[in-house]
Amino acid sequence: MIWQGLLETAIYLVCSFVLFWIGKLVYDLTTPSYKIKEELVEKDNAALAVAIVGYYLGLVIAIGGVMAGPSRGLETDLIDILIYGPLAIILMNISRIINDRLILSRFRIRDEIINDQNVGTGVVVFASYVATGLVVYGAVSGVVIIDASGALVSTIAFWALGQVALVIAGLVYNWITPYDLHDLIEADNVAAGVAFAGALVAIGNVVRHAAAGEFISWAWSLELFGIELAAGLILLPIVRFAADKVLLPGRKLTDEIANQEKPNLGAGFIEAFSYVGASFLIIWSL
Repeated sequence: MIWQGLLETAIYLVCSFVLFWIGKLVYDLTTPSYKIKEELVEKDNAALAVAIVGYYLGLVIAIGGVMAGPSRGLETDLIDILIYGPLAIILMNISRIINDRLILSRFRIRDEIINDQNVGTGVVVFASYVATGLVVYGAVSGVVIIDASGALVSTIAFWALGQVALVIAGLVYNWITPYDLHDLIEADNVAAGVAFAGALVAIGNVVRHAAAGEFISWAWSLELFGIELAAGLILLPIVRFAADKVLLPGRKLTDEIANQEKPNLGAGFIEAFSYVGASFLIIWSL
């Protein structure tokens, strides 16, 4: 019995590594305008390294949505993996393309990362990939292959809703910050990028929780998703205000990030933590 369990574990691990390899191959094939090995090894491009690590981490999280949960038998589990593993990779990469164009829309992300080696941009891309992985995790986890077509439709629908939520969160964040986010990040302000990255990961975490679980009915699932997502978006500006008062008393995070000659990277991390930490408190309270 123990040996059978170990054998099944080994099979699941092999499936996970195969899915990860496929996801990596898809990324490599869809970025033909630069050579990843050359950028990382010969040019020491830290911005690209940060972005790629974000993609890999997001990919692992997305695959986790397929692999997590109680086993329903090896044969059924392998069918789930065969269907939803490639789907998770496809959704992850569609989101990657969408986010690259919409979350930082006023400049070309490729130019900032490859030509300028802008780590602030790389951090935002890192976070968008991780947030996407969380969204995909929520969309593909908990599905039941009884009505395969219906399960696939619900997975894609909640992924699409989560993707819209990420873009809206980016707009809300830019609206509530008293500085021009794009201008700061384009000016290599890593602190601003880190702070924004925290907000993206936080929203991705809330969306993951809202989209996860068994699909019961469209009305019930959409209502629950909407309530949890609205809570996250409403609390986003509240959390930012509280972070100024509680985490850095006597100083304003905005001033530390945007209004001094050398941006305070530590302040960026504090703001990022405030968002990510709050996202866990929100989903644990819902």
